[in-house]
Amino acid sequence: MKKSMSRREWLKMSTQIAAVAAVAPLVFSPLAEAGTLSSKASVSYQDHPSGKDMCSNCMHFIPGSSPTADGTCKVVAGKISPHGYCYAYTPKS
Repeated sequence: MKKSMSRREWLKMSTQIAAVAAVAPLVFSPLAEAGTLSSKASVSYQDHPSGKDMCSNCMHFIPGSSPTADGTCKVVAGKISPHGYCYAYTPKS
């Protein structure tokens, strides 16, 4: 016969599950380690835009010395074209 769970036990278990669910993306994220950048291949980087989406419009892009110069990225390693695109693209708000 199954033992019924008390309300207190259920609330405690639910809180633990919610806490694990909230922390899991931080623990298992490949970017969780400080200073770790993804390779261009792992994010399918290309040096041309995907429609209107391009690195110069991305919140992760760090511009170069001029609008047409290559810059860097907070997520992807190496030089990044302002006209490039990858799956880490996140539009500026």
